[in-house]
Amino acid sequence: MSDDLPIIKIEGLSKAFQGPDGEFFALEDINLEIKSGEIFGIIGMSGAGKSTLVRCINFLERPTQGTVYFDGQNLSDLTKKELYKIRQSIGMIFQQFNLLMQRNVLGNVCFPLEIAGVEKDQAVERAKELLSMVGLSDKTYAYPSQLSGGQQQRVAIARALATNPKVLLCDEATSALDPATTKDVLMLLKDINKNLGITIVIITHEMKVIEEICNRVAIIDKSRIAEVGSVEEVFTRPKTAAAKRLVFPEEHSIEMVPGKRCCRIVFNGNSSFEPIIAGMVLDFRQPVNILFADTKNIDGKAFGQMVIQLPDNELTASRMMEYLRAKNLTVEEVDGYV
Repeated sequence: MSDDLPIIKIEGLSKAFQGPDGEFFALEDINLEIKSGEIFGIIGMSGAGKSTLVRCINFLERPTQGTVYFDGQNLSDLTKKELYKIRQSIGMIFQQFNLLMQRNVLGNVCFPLEIAGVEKDQAVERAKELLSMVGLSDKTYAYPSQLSGGQQQRVAIARALATNPKVLLCDEATSALDPATTKDVLMLLKDINKNLGITIVIITHEMKVIEEICNRVAIIDKSRIAEVGSVEEVFTRPKTAAAKRLVFPEEHSIEMVPGKRCCRIVFNGNSSFEPIIAGMVLDFRQPVNILFADTKNIDGKAFGQMVIQLPDNELTASRMMEYLRAKNLTVEEVDGYV
């Protein structure tokens, strides 16, 4: 496949199901391109259609309308045997790990290799390599019930990598894990992407997961794609209501004071650690109210956002905004949705 072609291309995809009240569409007119070697996030609220979309990508669910291309091949045109072969190039990890409880760790990782007809000695050697890669060499003969959630997910990742996939689909893969374990698993996925060049698609409802490792993101809302862009672009300048709901979660909602100007400041890179707000207050000799502040890590760089309430004086408020823009910060007035 040419480097210029996307590894996954979705055109006009819709998926309908029969419900008690008749047919309903879980997905409508989905158009997406995922580049080879990137970490791509798909985020949306519960019921938005995320899991249905991931199952359509590997044709575990056949779309009602539209086309899915994988590595240049139209999946609709393939026979069952050809589709099975393609699926060996698409690994999957799930929220609940889906390990075989009666098999030990080595047996779980060997399982997809057995199905693919790989010789036992080769399968064992490959499985041990992968367990070393995910940091579980010392758990080779343990059983899933003896492992923590994070360790079970690492086994699931090793199993998903067994057949040398080109793409790894992660469906809410960290939702059952605590924050520290989530971070460890995400860093493992990032290392896999960097060292093996595997394209990773992250399906999640958590913006923090997207911000941690993704290059680009698609926001799915009410069965449709609402917005697609780089994580930095969507975080700093969300265009749609769906994107704003994810960037500004409801628990941070603040009732604005009437008649006061408020602005949202986005800190980029090292600027988030500079005392810019304190310097501005000292320079203008006017206080500001900090209504909301958050710091995030996106692709190894520090990003943050802050909402401040500016002084009553319109001229001072305008000059303060210009001061912040002169510091190469993104500054925008906000009214009521933060």
